[in-house]
Amino acid sequence: MIKLRSRKLFKRSSKLGSSTGGCSGNGDVQWELRPGGMLVQKRGCGEEADEAVTVRISTGWNWHDVSIGATASFGELKTVVAMVTGMEPREQRLLFRGKEREDGDHLHMVGVRDKDKVLLLEDPAIKERKLRDMAGSHVVSSRPCHTIIEV
Repeated sequence: MIKLRSRKLFKRSSKLGSSTGGCSGNGDVQWELRPGGMLVQKRGCGEEADEAVTVRISTGWNWHDVSIGATASFGELKTVVAMVTGMEPREQRLLFRGKEREDGDHLHMVGVRDKDKVLLLEDPAIKERKLRDMAGSHVVSSRPCHTIIEV
């Protein structure tokens, strides 16, 4: 014989006016709009509203630990990484879990947690353009020297 127990899904509070969510003491539920567009109940007073996570940015041969808000976007992370590495945000490609992430993607929506690793790569098209510009400027600067020597 199998004995089944029924459980209550929702518990009613015996105290009137007590609040389980939000920071208001009058019992009203407070709502917030998340970056993904979802309307959710505000976190309790004991929790931080915007937690900071530490993300390890790996460039292959070295790494940087960066602290940023958990609800920040990858575009905001790129600006912080630009301050640390000196690489412009448009030159950066950020990969998390093997996929390149867009600037509009939010860290918490993708699943970035504290002490997660994000790979930083330089955009190959911009890298190639830089090399072409450097080679072109090198040729231009060496031509006047040759003409002076020939004269």
